[in-house]
Amino acid sequence: MKIATYNVNGVNGRLPVLLKWLKEAKPDIVCLQELKCPQEKFPVDEISKAGYHAIWKGQKRWNGVAILSKNHEITEVQNSLPGNPEDLQSRYIEAIIDQMVICCLYLPNGNPYPGEKFDYKLSWIRRFKRRSNQLIKMELPALLIGDFNIIPTEKDTYKPEKLVNDALFRVEVRKAFKELEKQGWLDSIRKIYPDETIYTFWDYLYKAYDRDAGMRLDHILVSPYLADLVVNAGVDKYVRSWDKTSDHVPVWVELKNK
Repeated sequence: MKIATYNVNGVNGRLPVLLKWLKEAKPDIVCLQELKCPQEKFPVDEISKAGYHAIWKGQKRWNGVAILSKNHEITEVQNSLPGNPEDLQSRYIEAIIDQMVICCLYLPNGNPYPGEKFDYKLSWIRRFKRRSNQLIKMELPALLIGDFNIIPTEKDTYKPEKLVNDALFRVEVRKAFKELEKQGWLDSIRKIYPDETIYTFWDYLYKAYDRDAGMRLDHILVSPYLADLVVNAGVDKYVRSWDKTSDHVPVWVELKNK
């Protein structure tokens, strides 16, 4: 089974890119982030014609998350992150697919640091860690999938010395990522490529993609109850070279059949 994540940076504006990638890559399950469309504007008909079931939580102009499934029905568990009913940002959706818990997230960016946006990011992370720990304690086969807006280590970004006070690379958020791993979550890309330089995001400015001045922001973390099933993982870097593409690229993991 091939499971992927893709920050599409506008699902309607970049729908041709998404559909082209779905046709070529043939993932079984896909988590999308940054839909940038209200609930009623999600392109469900086009996604269905491509062969996918879908659930989504839209938001006008910003945010938005979705889960697609090619071969299995989707049972929605919740479409917001527990812990703060006043938080109305569409950043989390959770479902059960083929007896696995799929948690699709678009973690807050947090910039500028310091400030209210960074404080919100840390608060969101605390709530997220509580939910991830619940899944571990319940001994469930689960995956945390999406745009984490966290650069885990220095080898995950171009010139880390320039990002010391960037909310993507602050010591607090890197510590939080390590704490997820301590809970038992496996970084699937690093299982397959422990030492390679791998990026999933290149800014539109300053020819960042041409210079390979990137960051690894998009992650698929696998619970201990699926870790032994990980047989491959990768990043579809070539998608970043397509016309009118997102500044992120798809990331995927392959699990052998249970």
